[in-house]
Amino acid sequence: MTLLDRVAALLNDRGTPHALIGAAALAAAGIARSTYDVDLLTLDAGVLRPEYWADLSADGIAVDVRRGDASDPLAGVVRLEWGLDRPVDLIVGKHAWQARAIERALRPEGSLPIVLPRDLVLLKLYAGGTQDLWDIRELLQAPGADALAAAVEADLEALPVSLRDLWASLRA
Repeated sequence: MTLLDRVAALLNDRGTPHALIGAAALAAAGIARSTYDVDLLTLDAGVLRPEYWADLSADGIAVDVRRGDASDPLAGVVRLEWGLDRPVDLIVGKHAWQARAIERALRPEGSLPIVLPRDLVLLKLYAGGTQDLWDIRELLQAPGADALAAAVEADLEALPVSLRDLWASLRA
């Protein structure tokens, strides 16, 4: 069982809603980009308690819990590492629009939930890094880009004005 399998199993056992984001979600949308880690999103701040991960820690999995402060855009991040497996970063959001991304994630049989491309764009706008903006541009060049852009625009009101402005500059 891989580290990702073990993390997903624990999240499922504890009833913690989560979904795949990042490069893995990009791949599901048809955009290939290499990355070493796997990113998941949750809004359950309970994962920021070290005891949440006690069973995995006891099995030798390194767990690094980083809480965000009041000014941080995230509630925190949990980084999990185990041997040669790909590390898993569990991003802990704190906004209703992020919860909607998890709620409407695709749920392929026998696989992790995967955020929809529209929510992936919103998450990447929110992250705002150079790689995130490149990822958005790639998604907007893929088949179905007009429908994707319309779906993103329908959700923009939930984001801060600065991110709406960033979206407008990407579309110009």
